[in-house]
Amino acid sequence: MIATTLRIIAGRCLRRLASLTPRVLLAVASLALAAQGHAQAQAATAPVRASKEMVVTANRYASEAGLKILREGGNAVDAAIAVQLVLSLVEPQSSGVGGGAFMLLYDEPSGGGKPAIVAYEGRETAPAAATPDMFLADNGRAAPFAQVGVGGLSVGVPGVMRMLELAHREHGRLPWAKLFEPAIALADDGFVVSVRLHALLDGFKRFARAEDFRRYFYDAAGEPLPSGTKLKNPDYAATLRLLAAKGAEPMYSGELAAAIVRAVRENNVRAGRLTLDDMKGYRAHESEPLCSPYRTWKVCGPQLPSSGGVTTLQILKMLSRFELSELRDDRVTSIHLIADASRLAFADRNFYLGDPSFVPAPVAGLLDQRYVDTRASAIDLKRALPAVKPGAPAGVAAWNFAPTVAAERPSTSHFSIVDRNGDAVSLTTSVQGAFGSQLMAGGFILNNELTDFDYEPESGGKPVANRIEGGKRPLSSMAPTLVLDDRDRIRLVVGSPGGTQIIGFVVQTLVGVLDWHLDVQQAVAAPHFLAQEGPIELEQGTALTADAAALGALGHTTAVRVMNSGLHAIAIDYADKDKRTLSGAVDPRREGVALGD
Repeated sequence: MIATTLRIIAGRCLRRLASLTPRVLLAVASLALAAQGHAQAQAATAPVRASKEMVVTANRYASEAGLKILREGGNAVDAAIAVQLVLSLVEPQSSGVGGGAFMLLYDEPSGGGKPAIVAYEGRETAPAAATPDMFLADNGRAAPFAQVGVGGLSVGVPGVMRMLELAHREHGRLPWAKLFEPAIALADDGFVVSVRLHALLDGFKRFARAEDFRRYFYDAAGEPLPSGTKLKNPDYAATLRLLAAKGAEPMYSGELAAAIVRAVRENNVRAGRLTLDDMKGYRAHESEPLCSPYRTWKVCGPQLPSSGGVTTLQILKMLSRFELSELRDDRVTSIHLIADASRLAFADRNFYLGDPSFVPAPVAGLLDQRYVDTRASAIDLKRALPAVKPGAPAGVAAWNFAPTVAAERPSTSHFSIVDRNGDAVSLTTSVQGAFGSQLMAGGFILNNELTDFDYEPESGGKPVANRIEGGKRPLSSMAPTLVLDDRDRIRLVVGSPGGTQIIGFVVQTLVGVLDWHLDVQQAVAAPHFLAQEGPIELEQGTALTADAAALGALGHTTAVRVMNSGLHAIAIDYADKDKRTLSGAVDPRREGVALGD
């Protein structure tokens, strides 16, 4: 019944696409796919089980590629590379080699000892010539996303290939070139255009402006390729062969780098400022992740410039003061507590966080338990916080920045991998808005991640922490997450797309698994509720919308939204020290697949 109703609504909405903006189009396309998602939700009532290895991605081709690499002796890092290369081809609306990523690796030592957890960052950077005013309109105010999001001005230096090369150099097992074979074969032979990809292209056809993008994805009449079409990409195949033979370096110097720069600076939409020197100067980063206890668990996330790690952990630290396990059946109180903890954490996020090379973000102060306890003490079980403001953590005595207000677009992808040796990868990857900048080079989409910066550089006479500056990385909300038990064993691998909603999606899943003891598929498929600094958002078409009145009685405002998450998770259970069970969960709101042995 729900699926039928959604199909009718979606059909009516699609007939009115001509009057919609690109941002609304994404929501409409999501609604058009909701019927498919609800049907999948009814089928995906239990996790996919395996005992040795597992790959969970947003697309069957990518899951098959990752599992193939694992079966051939590769490890989780090897499989992650193969998955990303395939996603770049078959899910170009969300991620690709022309974008960036954050990755967490759990490295199980072969000879015993304590496992290592490594955070890798391949976030895009702004060109050296980027300036704080480059996204302002003639009136001095922020230009609309539709004006700056397409074309070269929004393109940052792509980082994902440098990041994957760094991780492979340190942890890969199979030869680099072998990891390219599945994507090369698909690019040569063709892949079948999915229902989701077709629907998104159909929603964007009025706004498809870049010539190569239109030529590749649309026919001569301007109509998107139908679902079921077999689409080949010889240019991408050639790019993959080059990268397989010479490593990531051709992306950053030589002919391929020059082609990227040319596409950014010489296109039919809007010229950008990227140079070959910007490409040559790019560096991926490796660090320890941010880790913090949550009840009996240890939760780990990425470092800045992703806010996903610090904000997720801050929310969890506040929630640890409450016995959420006793509130599993008290939905309204649970939503209320999680929402107010989230609102407090987002007030801090939006005020204090940015690229740490440019902004002295007080991460340690924000996660200090005494500070978090002070923030959490404001939460009232019986009444919503009337307003939220940033706190005053240690390290901000001379803070002179204005809050961030940028809205991240939700076109991102997440995948989770566990190999037979016990290694695990949680990787969130993006080209920012759906189909990125629409510009293409070497057969792949280039990002528009610079739109994650704040367009207006000042507020109240102070510089905005996340304003655009040359060489700076925009603030992100990507939150690839690992959960360990009290014996340092990996127990949960999870993450999601969704822009700033990512943090809420991940927190809700963690609470579902760790506090409410849902199986991982139940936690991933559960109806969403989110809050940032404003109202509580309730997922459209779910039972949660009936809670609006009760939440209103507590003093909350609510809004019903389409929530197009893409949570993909693996839970690991240990029957004894020599036996484990892997449980893979796929978000029914997308077209992902979990595969394992």
